[in-house]
Amino acid sequence: MFYGDAQALWDVDFQINEGEIFSIIGSNGAGKSTILRTLSGLLRPSSGEIEFEGVRTNGMNATSIVDLGISLVPEGRGLFSNMTVLENLELGAFSKRSRPLKAESMKWVFDLFPHITRRQGQLAGKMSGGEQQMLAIARALMARPKLLMLDEPSLGLAPLVVRTVFGIVAALKAQGVTILLVEQNIHQALKVADRACVIKTGRISMTGTGKELLGDPDVQKAYMGSLQ
Repeated sequence: MFYGDAQALWDVDFQINEGEIFSIIGSNGAGKSTILRTLSGLLRPSSGEIEFEGVRTNGMNATSIVDLGISLVPEGRGLFSNMTVLENLELGAFSKRSRPLKAESMKWVFDLFPHITRRQGQLAGKMSGGEQQMLAIARALMARPKLLMLDEPSLGLAPLVVRTVFGIVAALKAQGVTILLVEQNIHQALKVADRACVIKTGRISMTGTGKELLGDPDVQKAYMGSLQ
């Protein structure tokens, strides 16, 4: 994967199993978000193959990839700040596969996020950071994804809100949602992960179960600041 003449990723190779949480951890600028943006069709890989449920997605646009069942909650949330909570949620159900399920999906996300149920008429931009993160996840779920990709969901949030976000991640897994999680909060990311990998300067340097990597001395040494 290149940005102009600069290569951002080298030989990145991993597989996500249905129903699991797979975490990608690493320092800022290591290439984590680039992986998600490539998988979601926002960036085009220069080589290699991306396959989802037997379908090769290289060259597909982002809308087609959402139609396949892949949703991304981007870093920074990407909400429409001048639109209401309800309008943001409705836009999440734009894909062909999710439109017929919009009413059912709305009930599902309101059950998962009861707090935003009471904020349906509020402008998204007037919500707190934690509320906006919940809304961003809820909007992605409106597309009824088979794979939910979360890019730094805890970024900028207070510790109590971070625990709430990861509690929701665990709840979604319990409901059968497959999750690809990119996160700098190493401790939380590895606690919830079935499997994980460490990316360093655009390459995967280590893989294992979440428990294995959480207990690895090299991971602890490299990311001790994130383990506090």
